[in-house]
Amino acid sequence: MDYILNMLGPLWQGATVTLKLFFITLVLSLPLGLILALLRISRFRAVSTSVNGYIWLMRGTPLMLQMLFIYFALPFVPVIGVKLPDFPAAIVAFALNYAAYFAEIFRAGIQSISKGQYESAKALGFTYAQTMRRVIMPQMIKRILPPMSNETITLVKDTSLIYVLALNDLLRAARNIVQRDFTTTPFLVAAAFYLIMTLVLTWGFQRLEKRYAVYDD
Repeated sequence: MDYILNMLGPLWQGATVTLKLFFITLVLSLPLGLILALLRISRFRAVSTSVNGYIWLMRGTPLMLQMLFIYFALPFVPVIGVKLPDFPAAIVAFALNYAAYFAEIFRAGIQSISKGQYESAKALGFTYAQTMRRVIMPQMIKRILPPMSNETITLVKDTSLIYVLALNDLLRAARNIVQRDFTTTPFLVAAAFYLIMTLVLTWGFQRLEKRYAVYDD
C-alpha cells in the first residue's frame, strides 16, 4: 500500500497533463466542429467540398501521424515554417483532428431533423439563425449525445499518444516507474485513473441524455 501511495504523486502529475490536454481539446474542437458542420451543409458547393476534403483528410490519417507532422515537419513547410513547442503541437493536432469527427456528428444530427421543422419555423417568422438556435439545436443535441459520449471517451484514451512527443502524461509517468522498479503495478494504477475519468464522463452524458429527453419527437 505504501508503494502505491508513493507512486500516486508522479502519476497524478501525469494525469494533470492528460486532463489539461483533454479539456483544452474539447474547448477548441467542439465549436470548431460545429462551424465545420454548418459549412459542410452550406449551399455553396466550393465551401462544402473544401470542408468535406478537410474532414476526409483528418479522419483518414492517424492522429499520431498528424501530431508528428505538426511537431517535426511543419517548421519546414514553405511560407508557414512554424516551430511549435511539444504541448501546443499536441493541442493543435488533437483539436484539428477531433473537430473533424465532431463535425460529422453535428452534421448528422442537424440533417436528422425533418425539413418540416425548418418550414414551421420559417412560417413563424424565424430567421435561419433563430431556427438553428431555438428549434434545431435542442433536438440535435439530444440525438448526438450517444456518439458524442463515445467520441469523448475515445479522446481520453487517445491522450496517451502524446508520449511520442516525450510529454510526461499519465501513461508515460506510469511507464517510467515500471522501468525504474521492474513492476507492472503502475500500469494497473494508471488504468484505474483512466477508468475513473471514463466513468465520470459516462455519468455526465447519462445525466445530459435524461435532461434532453424532453425533446423526444
